[in-house]
Amino acid sequence: MGRLHAVRWGIIGCGAVTEVKSGPAFGLVPGSSLAAVMRRDGAKARDYAQRHGVPRWYDDAAALVADPTVDAVYIATPPSTHMQYALMGIAAGKPVYVEKPMAMDAAECERIVRAGEAARVPVFVAYYRRALPRFGKVRELLFDAGAIGTPRTVHAVLHQPHQPRYENPADRPWRVRPELAGGGLFMDLGCHTLDILDWLFGPIVSAGGQAANQLGAYPAEDCVAVSFAFGNGMLGTGLWNFGSWQRHDSVEIVGDRGRLSFATFGDGPIRLENTQGVQEFHVDNPAHIQQPLIETIVAELTGQAGACPSTGRSGARTSWVMDQVLRGYRGRP
Repeated sequence: MGRLHAVRWGIIGCGAVTEVKSGPAFGLVPGSSLAAVMRRDGAKARDYAQRHGVPRWYDDAAALVADPTVDAVYIATPPSTHMQYALMGIAAGKPVYVEKPMAMDAAECERIVRAGEAARVPVFVAYYRRALPRFGKVRELLFDAGAIGTPRTVHAVLHQPHQPRYENPADRPWRVRPELAGGGLFMDLGCHTLDILDWLFGPIVSAGGQAANQLGAYPAEDCVAVSFAFGNGMLGTGLWNFGSWQRHDSVEIVGDRGRLSFATFGDGPIRLENTQGVQEFHVDNPAHIQQPLIETIVAELTGQAGACPSTGRSGARTSWVMDQVLRGYRGRP
């Protein structure tokens, strides 16, 4: 596809994630605007368009993709329809920006990637932490400053208390419905940590683990233990539990000359421990957390310097890791 002078976006699935995290950012990035939105419930699509000053709204995805004023498509539906809509956008020659996780599994991701490559249509994935200043600081400390020497191991933990809203089968959020999400909260939240580790240390080349449903509150996994290895020789482990007594969010990287720890979610301090003592670094997140990544997409599509760090290829790698972990789990579709 040719270079765009500006990027006019269409959103498929203007739900909760688009209210603050992403939607407003499309109109704040130079050279970018939000031209249309779609939701199957037309009244909700119209309401979103009116509240956010969007010119057009649709209740049909194909109509939005065919809109000549839409240059690129942001897919913010549950994962069960990511592949369908991504392929639709690619077939129309329009770059696609797909919410995470990229699709239901790595095989679906690969279909999207291959279609994009064959049509020469860019595919991006909303692993926006790759562009946040907070994680840029982590990368700077690790590699520019060499603050912990050579990284050797990493251990990730996310514990959350159970939320009763997941228990009602008649009104259960899609994030714990494997037929819509591809898994459960590990798929929805664990993917962020696994992806940022891919960005920091390169691809995970071997992974395995155990998944369990300890509470029986919904079909998807609620406890996951993972071990993995990177191509550079680093080893890692991870624990995700969604029936814990309190919240705990930590990624700890240990090197031969120090230790660096931070949370995947929120904007708490980045903590560095080495022979010079203990230091903490505070880096706030932007109001619209996807805006820095959207800036990189717009810059790439309009031919400015640089490229988006979160592509279909990198997004597919994270789905592959989760596939290795969840393989055989009975709650998986």
